[in-house]
Amino acid sequence: MNVFLGIMIPLVGTTLGSACVFFMRKDMKAQVRKALLGFASGVMIAASVWSLLIPSMDMAAGMGKLAFIPAAAGFALGILFLLLMDKLVPHLHLDHNGPEGIKAHWRKTTMLLFAVTLHNLPEGMAVGVVFAGMISDNQNITLAGAFALAVGIAIQNFPEGAIISMPLKDAGISRMRAFVYGTLSGVVEPVGAGLTILLASKIEPVLPYLLSFAAGAMMYVVVEELIPETAEGEHSNIGTIGFAVGFIIMMTLDVALG
Repeated sequence: MNVFLGIMIPLVGTTLGSACVFFMRKDMKAQVRKALLGFASGVMIAASVWSLLIPSMDMAAGMGKLAFIPAAAGFALGILFLLLMDKLVPHLHLDHNGPEGIKAHWRKTTMLLFAVTLHNLPEGMAVGVVFAGMISDNQNITLAGAFALAVGIAIQNFPEGAIISMPLKDAGISRMRAFVYGTLSGVVEPVGAGLTILLASKIEPVLPYLLSFAAGAMMYVVVEELIPETAEGEHSNIGTIGFAVGFIIMMTLDVALG
């Protein structure tokens, strides 16, 4: 039951954020969007370091000076995986003119949904692999630490849900459909978490690699999409401030509860 609740927590964050479409009457201001993107970036980077990379190296401590190998290898594979998905899966980012990936005659809303799904997949994997470590009684991962990561991801999913649903509403889609699309974009997280738990439970020796793989995938999203979007348009420091706040909150959650 604890595991089920844990992997569902991030989806709750996305759903609550998507629900903002019912309460916010005006378009989301650019400064607010930049602050939320910066916040999400801070949470994801802190989670990648404290919840994923450090435990990965701790698990490989028996390798001595080579304990960095699982973390480095998994991190590189995570980056490569998201890079390939970005090149292959047809998707469209908000405020961008053309779609990316293999050409497909899909509706704009479908490709927008795929873009967000690509971003949410690493977060689901991160939650799943941490709970897998907890299930395997690994001393480097505690139940509190696993829930800290899930709560941290949920916190950053709240603004992401709003960032997804509000522009869809502004594009002429009904509020209810925008809310549904925003929520659906987060469904991949519990699904990805569940599949990762099943995989990790069968091949526990690769757990350090899976932790760092999720970290690499999350870092790719931050560097490729989130941070560049905070710098678009008129120069502002609000994205940097949001990043700092998100980083501090996630770091505090992990250290205090881990």
